[in-house]
Amino acid sequence: MRIVVAFLALFASTACSTSPAPPAAPSVAERVPAARVLPRSPERADFVLIDKSDRTLWAYSHGRIIRVFSGLQFGDAPLGHKQFEGDERTPEGRYTIDYGNPQSRYYLSLHISYPNAADRAYAAANGRSPGGDIFIHGQPNGSAQRMRGDWTDGCIALSDEEIADLWQIVPDGTPIEIRP
Repeated sequence: MRIVVAFLALFASTACSTSPAPPAAPSVAERVPAARVLPRSPERADFVLIDKSDRTLWAYSHGRIIRVFSGLQFGDAPLGHKQFEGDERTPEGRYTIDYGNPQSRYYLSLHISYPNAADRAYAAANGRSPGGDIFIHGQPNGSAQRMRGDWTDGCIALSDEEIADLWQIVPDGTPIEIRP
């Protein structure tokens, strides 16, 4: 278990960052993290909806809104769907929140399963990489206050307090839709 956690910490420490020569993609077995332990909460989200134009996230349970967060922060180029590594855009479409990383460079992070098959095919057809490492996360570790404007490399940033709340109610495998 500790080996898996150490690997996840190393793997996710690059969240929202690009590198000149990305390492080879890990196999599916290497990417599947150990289940994270969530504190008991009377509410569990079963769907997350993000509207980029409204800069709002809604967490749902059985069709009922259980949390709303506004003032979301995105990549430096917030308009349009992420297509390529380094384009500073936040993806749009249906994905899954597939695991959480408590030891990222940002205060908590929830991984979004971008890129999907269509994203990979589009990028490949254009001779490019679709990128990856897209998370919902808090502010940079050690920051005393919230960053201004859109500052991520394509991730979705919340306040540390908001991501802590979301972390408690969103289990691994939760579907997410990101709208333009």
